[in-house]
Amino acid sequence: MKAYIFPGQGSQFSGMGKELYETSELAKTMFEQANDIIGFRISDIMFSGTDEELRQTNVTQPAIFIHSVIQARVMGDDFKPDMVAGHSLGEFSALVANGTLSFEDGLKLVIDRANAMQKACEMTPGTMAAVLALEDEKVEMICAETPGVVVAANYNCPGQLVISGEVEAVKAACEKLTAAGARRALLLPVGGAFHSPLMEPAREKLAAAIESTTFNTPNCPVYQNATATPQTDVAAIRKNLIAQLTAPVRWTQSVEHMFADGANTFTEVGPGKVLQGLVKKINKEAVIV
Repeated sequence: MKAYIFPGQGSQFSGMGKELYETSELAKTMFEQANDIIGFRISDIMFSGTDEELRQTNVTQPAIFIHSVIQARVMGDDFKPDMVAGHSLGEFSALVANGTLSFEDGLKLVIDRANAMQKACEMTPGTMAAVLALEDEKVEMICAETPGVVVAANYNCPGQLVISGEVEAVKAACEKLTAAGARRALLLPVGGAFHSPLMEPAREKLAAAIESTTFNTPNCPVYQNATATPQTDVAAIRKNLIAQLTAPVRWTQSVEHMFADGANTFTEVGPGKVLQGLVKKINKEAVIV
């Protein structure tokens, strides 16, 4: 069975999508459609912008989404997923790919998400840190024992977990995690505490947009971040998508469930190769296309 996976924030690079634009009329049309929806030529930033320009939240998230969805559409009849999943932002790309959302509605939700997250970051400063080579249970326990808000946010692969929360709480947890045997507990250059309780204002704002958007019955299951389980029920998909902003990204568990449910090939659709590497670390038997 074929699993298609879609990357999240951090996979952007200057030049992303340019070849698609230059070689496919469908891609060109969709890029121009995206420019019109966003209200500025995001395609120009994607094709030739600086790293700093591409890191702006109102650019990064829609840029990765646009690239991923267009790449899937350009594949045409070759794109036949039995299941899909996306890492954080990538879940929106996955939901367009499996027919749950239209390209236009998906893009509008991603823009709303980026703006809501940016405002939440400005309201309450937060940060994230990567923790390497320590058991998930140990990381969770230390976060729970640390004063302030700090939680497990991204279960990326065995031995790689990202924590998120208030700046001082994350720093304090990093010291404890290093003392407990983590190979590294390193602060990440991010603008806020994503997938933590500090994103509650963004969750509330995005919830209203999601509830007013048309969701269609998907043509294959989506393995959602908040639960790591396959879903085809529209009401449940909405609920899990809303929960995603404050809940952890259960990527390790999602890939494990996809593999257990029969996935024998994993194809990453979108910029970069981050997810390919994570899948291989989660299950060495996985075939990457």
